Amino acid sequence: MHQLISPLAEPFADPASLESLAAVYAYPDQVNRGRPWLRANMVAGLDGAAKLDGLSEGLSGDADKRIFGVLRALSDVVLVGAETVRAEGYRPGRARAEFAAARRAAGQAPAPAIAVVSRSLGLDLAAPLFTEPLVRTVVITVEDAPPARLAEVAGAADVIVAGRGSVDLAAAVTALADRGWTRLLTEGGPRLLGRLAAAGLLDELCLSVAPLVTAGDAPRIIRDAEMPDVQRMRLVSLIEQKGFLFTRYLRLHPQSASSAP
Repeated sequence: MHQLISPLAEPFADPASLESLAAVYAYPDQVNRGRPWLRANMVAGLDGAAKLDGLSEGLSGDADKRIFGVLRALSDVVLVGAETVRAEGYRPGRARAEFAAARRAAGQAPAPAIAVVSRSLGLDLAAPLFTEPLVRTVVITVEDAPPARLAEVAGAADVIVAGRGSVDLAAAVTALADRGWTRLLTEGGPRLLGRLAAAGLLDELCLSVAPLVTAGDAPRIIRDAEMPDVQRMRLVSLIEQKGFLFTRYLRLHPQSASSAP
């Protein structure tokens, strides 16, 4: 069973169809005018756990993986933290034949780039993420990164320097948009997502809710971030399939939140 409720989609959109999912999750028109839009894609259990047995994979299912693939296929670049790259064994973005024509028409590369946020540059440069990408991997780091290690990373990836001490994520997003990558997707992990949200950079959250109660001490989808205030979100689409809920929320800006009923 699957159902779709979405004011942004056609009334009879089929959530099992890649074309329908692409319509539901289409980026707003501002990305065509050079203004970046950052969405996050995360999965959690019913009790808020963002991992099962240390990985997000344990919470996923077929439909979740399908939407994961669509969100990647629509994006220009996937922003991810180094800890998640190491834990999840990240590989390069891949080209998908079903989206090839649409990506060409939008002026996109055959696959999204992967942009890794890393202050210490503790990355395995022999991994496929750096040796086999269709689009050269990007590493976003700081001015005071170890110089010798920075030179090694620059040999295997494009490097963006943003901030000192810790990565300036606002500057990083601007640098990615300056490359023409305005369709931004982040897959976390929870610490990176927390920092993006705290910096006011998160425009959209696509949250898959798995029908699982896991207990334990797994982290939430956002952690270790001091938010200046709560951020209100508006539900714009909801898909149900085999007990999984696939939600899409847009950030409410202060002016629209104050006028909401």
